[in-house]
Parts: sequence; structure tokens; C-alpha cells
Amino acid sequence: MRRRSHPQRVGAFFLLVFACSVASAQDYLVPRLSDGHPDFSGVWTNDTITPIERPLTMADRAFLSADEIASMEQNVADRRERNDNNIVVVAGGSVGGYNQIWLDSGDTVLSTGQTSMIVDPSNGRAPIRKSALATRDFYFANVENDYKYHTVWDRCITRGVPGSMLPAGYNNAYRFIQTDDSFTIVYEMIHDVRILSLSKEAHVDSKVKLWMGDSVARWDGDTLEIETTNFNDRGMLANSMAGGRLKGVPISEDFHVLERFTRVSLDTIIWEARMTDPESLTAPFTISMPLTRDPGYVMYEYACHEGNYAIENILSAGRAKERQHASN
Repeated sequence: MRRRSHPQRVGAFFLLVFACSVASAQDYLVPRLSDGHPDFSGVWTNDTITPIERPLTMADRAFLSADEIASMEQNVADRRERNDNNIVVVAGGSVGGYNQIWLDSGDTVLSTGQTSMIVDPSNGRAPIRKSALATRDFYFANVENDYKYHTVWDRCITRGVPGSMLPAGYNNAYRFIQTDDSFTIVYEMIHDVRILSLSKEAHVDSKVKLWMGDSVARWDGDTLEIETTNFNDRGMLANSMAGGRLKGVPISEDFHVLERFTRVSLDTIIWEARMTDPESLTAPFTISMPLTRDPGYVMYEYACHEGNYAIENILSAGRAKERQHASN
């Protein structure tokens, strides 16, 4: 197939910074399969307290200082302890969700010290169109009116691409299964599995639209590159609260994702994803973050919420409010 010209390799800078921070990184030999390509097999995690977008107060800062990292991690630990020790339910108020024993959202910033997962544009913010934000807000305001206004994760369908690789409150593990001619990603969160053929040369017909899109995987030196197109227009940039402002932002059928996986040490793969969407974004943006090898991590079944009673209950609450208003 025709090779696409690549955007500026913002991630290359982060690869260099990270490699320079790893002891004896220059002596690291990437493990390889029989065909000579790097071996990414194993379980990798990316739980973190690093935000997806850079705080406005740090708009010109790409990295945190050691003191800032220590302070940020301590503040998060203190806040979580306070929240668990001061759970108070008032009449008519929210009963809340899980306490920390049920969560696994990480307690450290990314090992690169990044101020945000988004590394391009330089301000660390996603260039989202106002119209896309308005659609997101409309959906959130109408979750009691129709199931289609809920995120596709809430509906137990998928977290999409690249949403399935973004950290959330728990289940932040990914099993990579690799052969000479295939690369498989098993996501701990929800029930998605991507099986990518390394011999596939072209995308399916453009009329075919898919929840996870259609992917073409290829090697660019020691980097595995995955280009995904053919999305339907019912997915979202992000689906969980960890997605911040990106949660619920719709994507169009023209959404395009270019992912890159590069192993830089025994325990680290740098994952990058560059997103383009002329309908929802004013310009492309890039996420880059390290994945950490964890051979002792056990991935269990994730059954989503069986029966999906949450959606039914939310919709029934909306109908109850309508009846109450009608009777007043």
C-alpha cells in the first residue's frame, strides 16, 4: 500500500529523554523473535496520575521537576485517604462509587515525568472543535433521556481506539501476544481484543465502518506502527473520567489513528497515538506514554456490569422525574 508521510515525530524526543534516564540504556538489547523483529510479548500496564491534558497553569511545561513529582504524588495519596475516611451520605445526595480498595488508578506520575499524556501540540491540550464539545455536553445533559447519549463504555460496547489504551480507574493492563505474522492486544478493561495481521497490506473497503476501525500493522525499523481507519461515527475520543475534557467527545467516520510501539528497555515500551479528525478536531494531536512490563500481574475476566442495570436505572430515574413534574 502507499506509505503515508509521517507527521513530525514528537515522540522521538520523549524516547530520547526516557532512554537517557535509564541506567545503561545504551547497552540494552531488544529481545527479538525468530524473524528478527522486537518481541513485545507479555503483560504491560500504564496506571498513572498524570493527566491526559496539561493543566493550564503549566501550559509551557513539558516535564515536572523531582520536587513537583513528589508533591503531586503525596497530594494524591493524602486526598484519597481523606476521601476514604470521610464518606458521608446525605439524604438525596450521591452515594458515591467505589472506595480505593476497589480502584487501581496508580499512585505515581508517568516514569518520563511528563506533565500530560498529550505531547503535541506543545501546550499539551487537545485541539477540540467547539461544535464537538457542544455535542459532548448535550449528550451528558441527556443521559436520562436515551441510552444513546451514554458513552459506549457505559453501554459495555467498547472503549474504542485509541481509548482502550488510555488509563482509567482500574484494569489498566494489556497483554501483547506476538508471532511472526500477527500482533494481538488483549485489553483488561471491557472485552476487546485486537488481532492484527502483519501481512495485511491495505484497509478494507471505505464503505465498511467498525467500532474499533480497520487496522494495518507494519514494522518501521524496530517500531511497530498501526494505522487505523474505517471508524463508525458512534465512538468517542475517551470514555472514562480519566479522559478529562476528552470524555464523550464524538469522533467521525474520518477519524484516523496512527499508533507506534517502541521498546526502549527491559520493562518499558513507549506507546504513541496521533489522532486526526476534521470534524471534531481543528488539528491533529499526539499522546505519548510509557507502558511498564509487569510479569506478575494477573488479568481476570472483566464482565462489565452484567445486565447493564445502571443504564436501565438511569433512564427510569428520568421517567420518574417526568412523572413528578407532571403531577406538580
